[in-house]
Amino acid sequence: MYTLYYCPGTASMVVHLALLEIGAPYHLELVDFERDAQHSPEYLKLNPGGTVPALAIDGQVRVESGALLLILAERHPEAQLIPPAGTPERELWQQWVVYLSNTLMSAYRLWFYPRELGYDDYPPAIRAAIQRRIESVWDRLEAQLSAHGPYLLGEQFSGADLMLTMLLRWSRNMPRPATEWPALKRLADLVRARPSWKKLYELEGLTEWQ
Repeated sequence: MYTLYYCPGTASMVVHLALLEIGAPYHLELVDFERDAQHSPEYLKLNPGGTVPALAIDGQVRVESGALLLILAERHPEAQLIPPAGTPERELWQQWVVYLSNTLMSAYRLWFYPRELGYDDYPPAIRAAIQRRIESVWDRLEAQLSAHGPYLLGEQFSGADLMLTMLLRWSRNMPRPATEWPALKRLADLVRARPSWKKLYELEGLTEWQ
């Protein structure tokens, strides 16, 4: 049994999707951001970073969405969320998951949390620079998917596509949403048609960007 500490629509989304794809039993524990529960003493004992997700695995709590995706994919190879070890496809999967975590998720952190850099809101020039940084990632991914898609690994769906689609969703209210890139929209549409996506929306009470 897994226990996922989550908040709807946040970085916990990819882990929840992976759990649904796997079909393993799990329990949800809501971390209510509106009540700042991610910074409560109780939660900080589980995840000192004060973020979601956190995942209890056999009584041990692990954190970081990319790492949790990898852990679940390796623990449940039958779900085929990750290619077999030692294959070129596995190396490509690792490349994209690390790229999404390091490059795109960190840029989103800047976009959504200006107070972490000392601003109530960014001056227009800084906001525009962060937007360009995020859109440069869409440009690179669009080129990859246009040449080798429809998924990050080509014809084969994987857990990396769950992570990417979560991050595509986060752009929905930006000046230029990621779905304005045709190949990115195609991937998003494929993932949004999966039963796991529909079930997650039901369980987390999400409505936007279905």
